[in-house]
Amino acid sequence: MTALDFAALNAAIPPFDTESADLAREHWAAVAKPLGSLGVLEDAVVQLAGIMGTPNPEIRDRAVLVFCADNGVVAQGVTQCGQEVSTLVADSVAAGTSSVAVMAKTVRAQVVSVDVGLATPPSNPCVVGCSVAPGTADMTEGPAMTPEQAAAAIDVGIDAAHSMRSRGFDILCAGEMGIGNTTTSSAIASVLMGLDPTVSVGRGAGLDDEGLARKEAAVRRAIQVNAPDPADAFDVLCKVGGFDICAMAGLYIGGALCGMPVVVDGLVSAVAALAASRLCPACTHAMLASHISTEPATVAILEALDLHPPINAGMRLGEGSGAVALLPLLDMALAVYDAASFDDLGMDAYEELS
Repeated sequence: MTALDFAALNAAIPPFDTESADLAREHWAAVAKPLGSLGVLEDAVVQLAGIMGTPNPEIRDRAVLVFCADNGVVAQGVTQCGQEVSTLVADSVAAGTSSVAVMAKTVRAQVVSVDVGLATPPSNPCVVGCSVAPGTADMTEGPAMTPEQAAAAIDVGIDAAHSMRSRGFDILCAGEMGIGNTTTSSAIASVLMGLDPTVSVGRGAGLDDEGLARKEAAVRRAIQVNAPDPADAFDVLCKVGGFDICAMAGLYIGGALCGMPVVVDGLVSAVAALAASRLCPACTHAMLASHISTEPATVAILEALDLHPPINAGMRLGEGSGAVALLPLLDMALAVYDAASFDDLGMDAYEELS
């Protein structure tokens, strides 16, 4: 049994502020530009207003949470490199030298590297230590983790959101690092979305055809061995998930509890968002999509969540990099939101075309 009461958590999430969202939509109509001409970026500002409970949303302080963990399924030859790379990148994130870290500097975002289950302990003392266990078990031989471990990893994400809110952050980006986590993500997507592994499994960091076949076989075997219940997202996380995915699911739930928007990154982040939406449906309104990953299951997941990412750039880097790429677009949209109105310019407003 899990110590987490998801029904109680779901009930505690503040409702989406439709009044603020409606006011934001009215404000957009008064800005001196063609109606709806910023497309989904206008929708994103309206969503920010509803999440934050104000028609004048701001995202001054932003943070990227990179949850790092290892996955026992790498024993099945589903990756190009070994688990030691997870720790190397976790250290690099904390040092400010990883891909997402250097991207984040350009948009004034703070990056936090969190060890939620690395097989090899990180050497950088700036990595936040929240390890549940040194990696999950091999899901092709049995459950990836115990219910107690899954609940603990979800708690890491919930606590992280509360901590970021108490420190004054306005928006969070969900990131991850863990060799083998596109395999666990594909397994979760297969179960929760009812997808065949031929549809859900992609090449990850760049597998060849033989590696892709091993990965697909590992996902099939994990589902067959564990028989996860598609109607029970927690059961699915325990049996074929990863500590990083659990922590990100917790981040989405915690962000919603705090009235904070959380930006979804690529496949792994989207799978965590899907799991969170099944555990606590009310948390979905606090999610913002960033980009369409090249991993094949991503589009189906985003459609299931009714999320509309503005970026389609063929990105598949991970670490939260796609989520970070959304931040400057939000900054520009908010700048236009505060720009001159039709009244300011002394011109007639555009009218909605029938």
